[in-house]
Amino acid sequence: GLPPWRELFYVYRRMEARGEISGGRFVSGFSGEQFALNDAAALLRKVANSEAADEHVSISAADPLNLVGILTPGDKVPRLPGNRVLFENGVPVAVQTGGEVRYLRPLDAKAEWEIRNLLIRKQKPGGYFEQAVRPQ
Repeated sequence: GLPPWRELFYVYRRMEARGEISGGRFVSGFSGEQFALNDAAALLRKVANSEAADEHVSISAADPLNLVGILTPGDKVPRLPGNRVLFENGVPVAVQTGGEVRYLRPLDAKAEWEIRNLLIRKQKPGGYFEQAVRPQ
């Protein structure tokens, strides 16, 4: 039911000419021109330039945010309720499928242990975020 990309592209180009959105390449690793609201592009730049602590987010593989293997390289994660995906700063780093944990990039033993615990930890309802503890 969605319009083809070629039709959307012309609409996005007109919106860009009016200054409503920006076109370019905002996220590396994805081919083709990307479009974003002007506020979103500024936020992406701010996040890219920040030195914030690592943020971990664990979601169910059945969640619509699970785009592993669709927008990112690699295999898709089956959209089953028991499967999970762990993101570090927005990048998928590990998946749990069928009770097994698979790491999506090379990690040292300590990092694997920490990520495994974050991934398999029982989440509180609505508590997908693992907040970093910051000294005050």
